[in-house]
Amino acid sequence: IAPEIISPEQISALEDLGLQVYFQANPLTFDGLYQNLRDLAVLSGHISETEIFITSLQERVAQVLDTLDGAEDRPRVFYELDATDPENPYTVGSGTFIDSLITQAGGENVGAVLSGAYAQISSEQVILANPQVVLLADAIYGMTPEVVAARPGWQAVEAVQQGRLFAFDPNLGSVPGPRLVDGLEEMARLIHPSLFQP
Repeated sequence: IAPEIISPEQISALEDLGLQVYFQANPLTFDGLYQNLRDLAVLSGHISETEIFITSLQERVAQVLDTLDGAEDRPRVFYELDATDPENPYTVGSGTFIDSLITQAGGENVGAVLSGAYAQISSEQVILANPQVVLLADAIYGMTPEVVAARPGWQAVEAVQQGRLFAFDPNLGSVPGPRLVDGLEEMARLIHPSLFQP
């Protein structure tokens, strides 16, 4: 089974060795995720179990969306993928699963205006966009909320002023599997905490 990260050349090399390769594209929606799971169920012979699992995932997504019906606003969200260059961090544009997650979690992706699925955005652009929530998928690499809040000029950003910079597990948004539902749940809690009180 070859995910989208595997290049066509690598797939050809595997096939040249006599291996049967099944290519699976990354999903762009939850429906795409469910279809990927169904395809794997056929390959593995676990169709009925997979349908039960998919139903449980669909119920969890529906519960988040139902809860968000009560949202009065759509906070601006900056999702940081990689700030190796903190003056020009990488973020997600429109058409990505993470962009879809932000939207479904009740936020507005400030990176959606960029061209390209994954693009750099200048620090000045982020400050001008004035996100109300900052999600740091690179916190595990040292870009903690404290480090990001100390960037020059970021003290003017509403998310910094309100203390709404959060470490976010990149596996919950970038790994194309069932834990994307975990990502939606976590993102919704961070964007709309008042609606997800225990």
